[in-house]
Amino acid sequence: MQLTRPTLFKATVAIALIGAVVLTLQAEAADETKAPAAASSAKAALTVSVTQAQTGSFPLRISANGGIAPWQEASIGTEANGLRLNDVKVNVGDVVKRGQVLATFAPDTVQAELAQIRASVAEAQATLAEAAGNAQRARELDASGALSAQQINQYLTLERTAQARLDAQKALLQTQQLRLRQTQVVAPDAGIISSRSATVGAVLPAGQELFRLIRQGRLEWRGEVASSDLARIQPGMTVNLVGPSGQNVVGKVRMVAPTVDPTTRNGLVYVDLPPGNAVRAGMFARGDFELGSSQGLTLPQSAVVLRDGFSYVYTVDENNKVSQVKVQTGRRVGDRVEILGGLNASAKVVAAGAGFLGDGDTVKVVQAPPPATSRPSNQKP
Repeated sequence: MQLTRPTLFKATVAIALIGAVVLTLQAEAADETKAPAAASSAKAALTVSVTQAQTGSFPLRISANGGIAPWQEASIGTEANGLRLNDVKVNVGDVVKRGQVLATFAPDTVQAELAQIRASVAEAQATLAEAAGNAQRARELDASGALSAQQINQYLTLERTAQARLDAQKALLQTQQLRLRQTQVVAPDAGIISSRSATVGAVLPAGQELFRLIRQGRLEWRGEVASSDLARIQPGMTVNLVGPSGQNVVGKVRMVAPTVDPTTRNGLVYVDLPPGNAVRAGMFARGDFELGSSQGLTLPQSAVVLRDGFSYVYTVDENNKVSQVKVQTGRRVGDRVEILGGLNASAKVVAAGAGFLGDGDTVKVVQAPPPATSRPSNQKP
């Protein structure tokens, strides 16, 4: 059958329309194929470096707070009664030696009484000499019968009485000499004067405190440690203290208190401090007891992100997609943080910039720069 010319024209138009539709569909399919690639390229715009958890050594410490106090504080008072304070030779902060004169009382009254007692001693010695001579002659005449037994016994009794009076006067003399020495207030030990209440011109009773002395200038830190940690602390252990101004002092544990406060359940640990340090009695300080060290997995602190009170890291898989992983952190040393759980040790972790990532993002991974080698503090360059 032969096709007419109009029929051929219509067939040609139909074929052209079908071709146009096919080309349009192919173009749209190509655009759809390019769109995900463009989107993927946009997500991979963030370039990151990755790292892995490393095993590191962490010090084991027990932290505590406490006050600094004198090792022992001596109260220095007056033994003389009713004397006037004549001179004060030291002040707060002065370093004194054992036996050094700190203050003196007016000795005039004591010296006058001492002179009187010395005269009484001399009189008693003269009386004893006379009584001893009479008693000796009575003993010589005893065999001759010139003196009666009653007279002889009387002379011997007078000798003993004179001797007793002399002994009493010598005792008074020693007492007065001691009182004269007490007009000088001396340091019972070497140390530092921590307080002074002595005032020149004051007439003081016996026992009145004049000075307080930090014996041997020794200070100690009294740390309050929880009862559960007391058994881990032993005498001789090193303690690193940080004072209120940031000054560092290294001390050693002297003893652990045998009792625990029933209210706070804390026990005191007494730590000896070296002489010549910057801390003062009455200061508050924080201390760390060094118990040793332990091993643990660590990551750079820049790899850990804090969000909503929790710690997260971002791991990278073989397709360069990141996953948010919740981890449990522990101790920190320098720029490293301990990872206690939640992370596979072999996982690749975004080393820095994790705070700008979201779960499921695609990243571009580059080689991380080699870590700087740290030289020990005691090694010379």
